[in-house]
Amino acid sequence: MALINNNISNLTYLFIISLLLSCSSGQEKKLPQEPISCDILISNGTIYDGSGSKPYVGSLAIKDDKIIYVGENTDFQADTVIDATDLAVSPGFINMLSWGYNSLMDDGRALSDLKQGVTLEIFGEGTSPGPYWKDGKFISFGEAMTMLEKKGVSVNIGSFLGAATTRILEVGYKNRQATPSEMERMKGHVENSMKEGAMGIGSSLIYAPGDYASTEELTELSKVASEYGGMYISHLRSEGTNLLEALEELISISRNANIPAEVYHLKASREPNWSKLDDVIKRIEEVRKEGLKITADIYTYNASSTGLTGVIPTWVQEGGHRAWINRMKDPEVRPRLLADIREQLDEQPPEGILLVGFKTSKMSRKYLAKTVAEAAAMRGQTPEEAIVDMVIEDDHRIQCIYFSMSEDNIRKKIQLPWVSFCSDAGSYSDISKKFRTHPRAFGSFIRVLGKYSRDEGLFPLEEGIRRLTQLPASNLNIESIGMLKENYFADVVIFDPEKVDDNATFEEPLQFAVGVEHVFVNGVQVLLNGEHTGKYSGRFVKGPGYSKI
Repeated sequence: MALINNNISNLTYLFIISLLLSCSSGQEKKLPQEPISCDILISNGTIYDGSGSKPYVGSLAIKDDKIIYVGENTDFQADTVIDATDLAVSPGFINMLSWGYNSLMDDGRALSDLKQGVTLEIFGEGTSPGPYWKDGKFISFGEAMTMLEKKGVSVNIGSFLGAATTRILEVGYKNRQATPSEMERMKGHVENSMKEGAMGIGSSLIYAPGDYASTEELTELSKVASEYGGMYISHLRSEGTNLLEALEELISISRNANIPAEVYHLKASREPNWSKLDDVIKRIEEVRKEGLKITADIYTYNASSTGLTGVIPTWVQEGGHRAWINRMKDPEVRPRLLADIREQLDEQPPEGILLVGFKTSKMSRKYLAKTVAEAAAMRGQTPEEAIVDMVIEDDHRIQCIYFSMSEDNIRKKIQLPWVSFCSDAGSYSDISKKFRTHPRAFGSFIRVLGKYSRDEGLFPLEEGIRRLTQLPASNLNIESIGMLKENYFADVVIFDPEKVDDNATFEEPLQFAVGVEHVFVNGVQVLLNGEHTGKYSGRFVKGPGYSKI
């Protein structure tokens, strides 16, 4: 009563009290609203939202291509209800280095990745789907990516612009610096591609002609990508003897171009270099504390895969494939070439190089699944002689698996909070075809959840999921992907944490992962009870510089 003005009559006071009580009573008696409608309701699942936070039991609602609700279980009117009791519900996983463009053109189901929960494939290590010339017509970066989208693919796709792709367009396969006019045109390709949706610049600096580019050239290209919010991502110039120096080049490009940078498939390759990984990690964490945005990705195996080009020097490859093969046939070149390969084999023994991919059936019948050491013995040659002559005879780089890394180092890398994941492989669906590949194509992501999180306990499941989802999405600077949040695209994975496992081995790599039950891409179910639904809802995911104009 003391707060009431004495001049207000008792009648007025009673009216105000009555009005307040009436409003309060009205709020309490508010009629219940009708349940919100959605297309798909996932209920009773253990929600891992991608942030790394502790999971909780709840539900997620999808309407059209977006998530409209995620939280505690609640009522919805849904066309489809999925009971996810005892299952994990997470954002779709991101493959930071995929070679799936061509294999997805052939078969867009993407089952080797989809059955691991991957919903976004990123291309562009050194070379990218575009731009290129074909039959007198220029195919732009955006046009090349849109071709795959229109062909039909069950996962989303994105790509960096390959630094080597721009170099090939303007300089070709020559081992020289780009001229000022060539550099200007290369920078124009970067600008156009960034506007068409490229994620940034991707380089691969142990292969010709990518390694013909200087640090200055890569910096200038990266400056253009930086203007459009892009990233520089690189297969370092060395992963062995000069690993630390190669890392400094990436750091320099990041600093001078003012651009975030990532190390492709971080590794210390070949046993004499394994101890260098500790110095690499220390250095990256030093510059991260300085404010540089340096990250890395890895695949979860102790073997890499590339051509015999991994031990063949790039100087002999100048001029493109035919010039390379002809140069290797030159008897005057041969002594120097053999000496350089022999030096490589001192660190990478031929017993640890497995031959898995030939161009000709004749060579495949003879040497498939043999080591270089075994093939050399069959041929009565030294390993370096066998390498040169087999490449000439097959007229091909010959795909190999290199057993060159330490399992202990994998465990160190996989626990780093700034490391995401990749396959560095194609995406395959028809495993009835007779071919060999690295098991990472079928198991690199599922091993994060199964082998390393559940079985070895190196990190909690929520942290593994964060580094498969939110971390790479953030590094790529793309919005509305990588977390379970309202208004984010409905790329959703439902899996059994107790059953997820990889089956692929080096001896029998064509085996799908198990434990992933359902996958949604842009709100469309593409995997149902572990089987493909015949839906192709994947889209071309554009980078931060994309312009519709």
